[in-house]
Amino acid sequence: MTPDQREKLIHLLQAGEEISPEWARVMFPPEKREYELVYHGKEREEDIIANTIAVPLQPVRSFNGQSEGWHNKLIFGDNLQTMKRLLEMKKAGELCNADGSPGVRLVYIDPPFATMKEFHGSEDQKAYQDKIIGAQFIEFMRKRLILLRELLADDGAIYVHLDWKKVHYIKVVMDEVFGQNNFRNDITWHYPGREMHISSKFNAKHDTLLFYAKSPMTRIRMDQVVIPYDRDERLKGLRRKVHTDEDGREWVWETRGQAAGQEAYKRYVDDIVEQGKPLSDVWSDLQFLRGNHPERTGYPTQKPAALVERVVKASSALGDIVLDAFAGSGTTCAVAEKLGRRWIGIDCGKLAVYTIQKRLLNLKEEVGGEKFSTAPYTLYNAGLYDFSRLRELPWEEWRRFALTLFGCREEKHTRGGIQFDGTLKACPVQVFDYRQHGGAMVTEETLGSIHEAAGSRIGSRMFIIAPALAFDFQQDYIQLGDVRYYALRIPYSIIHELHQKDFMALKQPIDELAVNDTVDAVGFDFIRTPDLEYKTGRCRRSGELLEEAFISIERFHSEAVVREPVKKRGNRETLSMVMLDYDYNVEEDVFSLDDVFYAGEIEAANWRVQFPVERLGQRVMAVFVDIYGNEARVLIPAGEFAATERPSRARKGRAVKAVQQDAVRKS
Repeated sequence: MTPDQREKLIHLLQAGEEISPEWARVMFPPEKREYELVYHGKEREEDIIANTIAVPLQPVRSFNGQSEGWHNKLIFGDNLQTMKRLLEMKKAGELCNADGSPGVRLVYIDPPFATMKEFHGSEDQKAYQDKIIGAQFIEFMRKRLILLRELLADDGAIYVHLDWKKVHYIKVVMDEVFGQNNFRNDITWHYPGREMHISSKFNAKHDTLLFYAKSPMTRIRMDQVVIPYDRDERLKGLRRKVHTDEDGREWVWETRGQAAGQEAYKRYVDDIVEQGKPLSDVWSDLQFLRGNHPERTGYPTQKPAALVERVVKASSALGDIVLDAFAGSGTTCAVAEKLGRRWIGIDCGKLAVYTIQKRLLNLKEEVGGEKFSTAPYTLYNAGLYDFSRLRELPWEEWRRFALTLFGCREEKHTRGGIQFDGTLKACPVQVFDYRQHGGAMVTEETLGSIHEAAGSRIGSRMFIIAPALAFDFQQDYIQLGDVRYYALRIPYSIIHELHQKDFMALKQPIDELAVNDTVDAVGFDFIRTPDLEYKTGRCRRSGELLEEAFISIERFHSEAVVREPVKKRGNRETLSMVMLDYDYNVEEDVFSLDDVFYAGEIEAANWRVQFPVERLGQRVMAVFVDIYGNEARVLIPAGEFAATERPSRARKGRAVKAVQQDAVRKS
């Protein structure tokens, strides 16, 4: 038991509060396993669950109409912190399947598992490299698997999609997290493709899906995933005489019952073929998505819908919640929607979020036009918030948001005549009402007054939450006597002394190789629209006859508050990518991703984004994303690309207005 846990338990006992079942593992830790994977940096399960911040979910926009009840969820943010919030929702009865059972019925994840993995296709399809390797990657995955286990319903199932590079490590980790007795299958997805003649190793032609159950209650819906028989092949395999009825229908004699008293009965071949054959743990009938496949979205590492559909059908029913914590191209979300499941998709990449958004918008056409009715879903921010909208919240909602933001427990109480709003690690927390006080500041005198009134009754620490500009001092804490008064600043992220980690933003990629880099974010920040200046026009490449439209980025500067040095690339060092919708529909007011240009290639092109003039619609929506996930949006009429070799004058400030307007719109 850690000192913080001991202090919190003592406080709970002194307050006469009920001790939750989670304390059982803390007070009576289980004996060491017969064997386990040991590596540097491995944390206790209890500490992972306790110390992960449950960031609030801020709705950005709802799609497919408003309705009461469940909304599917597409969440931009770090999946670990988001899953902690979902776990709080499960405990509160807010995360239920259609049958009322709490928790997620099915988890399918396809995490980053390759190192310069070479896909079957062009150089542009060499998807990514892992930056977190070895023990760091294993612990990165273990933390998320622990939260996923807690999120699962009692009869839930999890499938983890990996390749040969990391599967052996993650198998041992999953044995620890879920228990060896809950391991069900090591599924091999064998896919055909090009054959290479190399002398160093055999051709790698498969991925692995590790299938674990939450408990012995977990079942497979085998009738939903049978493989159709080839009729001629099945007839050969029967090895029995085939008879023919007068109407031409073929049948064979089958037997049932025990050997001593078997009963023969007539069974038609059509019924045998229709029943299909049971699915094995080797799947060789599903094709890899090549570059020209109509299903492809252009997102690296996309998996075929048929593969995910098989998993969803096998381990969930109508109305069950399906969760993908590495949503990527959105295959899981699209398949779950198509099959009538509830779904939650989480990703820390803006490219993934916009790819999924477009895919879901086009789902009607893909699966049957007007007859297919998509369920409502909401896009959320988790860990990156629009502060302008938060300021509009009523005080009680703002107070709860502030407490949740820092992982505090809402618990109004009084000490020494001072009203407190909650506790953090058993220490009192006060949310400073800067509006009620008419713009008053938190000064050292403010803390002195609290100390004079409450003093030692506070304990060793007290926390006060307020907007950053409401504090009149710069220190992270002020020591008065034996009490430390900590300033929890909004929008500053996490105080180093409290969490032993500096704030890490959700880094966005600057080239395609980095699209699926593993990201382990800590804390939160607020949306800060980058400062943008650009020019537009037309030009011809050297030796080319056809004109291209261009957007020249003259200035791009991010105001995000981080403690990480940024590699300098002129004044545009924080640019991640530019995403374009070539024919933005103003009436629908939904960004539909057509193309993405990464900062690496933009820099190589002298900070220009160039594309064929033929792609221009009436208006182009350009979304400029910084490496921390902030956006600057501009709506550019096609006429502004008219001038050849004479770009229109640079403009400034429209991006701020565009992103603020979009933040408050609802479909």
